[in-house]
Amino acid sequence: MTADSFEGNWDHIIVGAGSAGCVLANRLSADPRRRVLLLEAGGEARHPYLQVPAGFLKTFRDPRFNWNFATQPGPGVDDRAIHTPRGRVIGGSSAINGHLWVRGSARDFDDWAQAGCRGWSHDEVLPHFRSLEDYGGGGNRGVGGPQHVSDIPALHPIVAAFLDGGAECGLARNPDYNGTAQEGVFTYQRSIRRGSRFSAASAFLKPIRRRPNLCVVTGAMVLRIETASGRATGITFARDGSTLTAHAQGDIVLAAGAIGSPHLLQISGLGPAAVSRALGVPVIADNSGVGENLQDHYAMRVVHRVTRAVTLNEQARPPRLWWEMARWLLMRRGMLAYSPAHAGGFARSRDTLDEPDLQFVFTPASYSEEGVTGQLQDVPGMTIGVWQCRPESRGFVRARHADARQAPAIQPNYLTAPEDREAAVSGLRTARRLLGTRALATWSAVETAPGPAQVSDDDLLAYARAKGSTVYHLSGSCRMGGEGAPVTPELRLRGIEGLRVADASVMPRIVSANTNATTMMIAAKAAAMMLGEPSATP
Repeated sequence: MTADSFEGNWDHIIVGAGSAGCVLANRLSADPRRRVLLLEAGGEARHPYLQVPAGFLKTFRDPRFNWNFATQPGPGVDDRAIHTPRGRVIGGSSAINGHLWVRGSARDFDDWAQAGCRGWSHDEVLPHFRSLEDYGGGGNRGVGGPQHVSDIPALHPIVAAFLDGGAECGLARNPDYNGTAQEGVFTYQRSIRRGSRFSAASAFLKPIRRRPNLCVVTGAMVLRIETASGRATGITFARDGSTLTAHAQGDIVLAAGAIGSPHLLQISGLGPAAVSRALGVPVIADNSGVGENLQDHYAMRVVHRVTRAVTLNEQARPPRLWWEMARWLLMRRGMLAYSPAHAGGFARSRDTLDEPDLQFVFTPASYSEEGVTGQLQDVPGMTIGVWQCRPESRGFVRARHADARQAPAIQPNYLTAPEDREAAVSGLRTARRLLGTRALATWSAVETAPGPAQVSDDDLLAYARAKGSTVYHLSGSCRMGGEGAPVTPELRLRGIEGLRVADASVMPRIVSANTNATTMMIAAKAAAMMLGEPSATP
């Protein structure tokens, strides 16, 4: 199907070709009777930075691939505005993320079900996780699915020492944190295949682009959702200087993410009435929860200078970098074929907890003051990043202009809940213990951040406020649930027919994990419901 016919009538229109949109397009267009239109504001993911796993650092602020949002200055973070990357390319944030494949705990989804999300318990979502994966390992893991998931091919010696140090801290080596339990230390599973990034587009969209009933349109900036007689009827978008409208006979599905989906609803008169009126937009349906309940993981880092020049800091500088580039080009191996975080862990900050409340990422590298994903330092270093798995702080996404091209206000309200401040301090202390083990003693020269002078709880909290940052896991801004939630457990927006939301914004509570895998699962379950698969219908 050619792009010149996309103004016609479609069975389904999907807004956003990110992690969720690629899965939706794959599953819905598998029925040849359904005509599916997929709209993406960004372009194709052909640039080498999007193929080389270490290219993640290069896409961090590149406007060719990134919306480059920023949060509003927040009281919990010393009134700083925090850079907030979101993918603007086919594959969305899965094309620029850190590759980590983390599902979350069974309790995350059982809590969703108990909070009114009927059909979303762990047992009910597990088949969808398994259908996505090509990993193996038995148990609850998937084999032969579209999304390839790989283990790290070789251990850096500092990573091996970190894993040994975990045992000193009472954290055993966990062979599969995506299996039956999260707790322990491990090497991360990654969305990397044969040394190259394997995004949602690689897994779900590339193999099916030639389906005659699927049309993928890039450079399509969605302007609003069209409605008539209480139903969503189409999508108006700008492309190549023209304003076009595509119409849908069946459901329209928003997969634009925790920022894009609530923003589009608000400027279309389908969010809180007060927001729409302030923009001069007619109110179609008053959904007061659209844009509220925004959540994110907020990370701090502990950094040590390393005694020997063996870290990624040195490998990333010429002349060693030239050798690494040649290794990747010829064999898809070496430093450039790795995810930024090599290892990590889940731990409990207190023995009285029944599940881990802290997640860690470890890398044999250290970064500038710009943040965990900033410029590599000129001296050898190693870093642990840590965040609270289930933060209590809640924020919002709020349109400031009726023009979709104007970014909304994004306020996660980091560290405004007292529980989150306590967890920040506990997380930094636990990270210090992990880096202070006997196993890492021969590698560690000195702690450079927060620094040995930062000792008290007040010191560590001040450091967390001043230097912490997002882990890019924004979610929850169109939460699903029972009465009072803007989205039903069937992922339908309340107050309007023919419109669903199926992305990270529908999470009622953020998962204790990186959010990419769960976002794909949400899309897979959404497609199953739309296709009428009995086992997936709540």
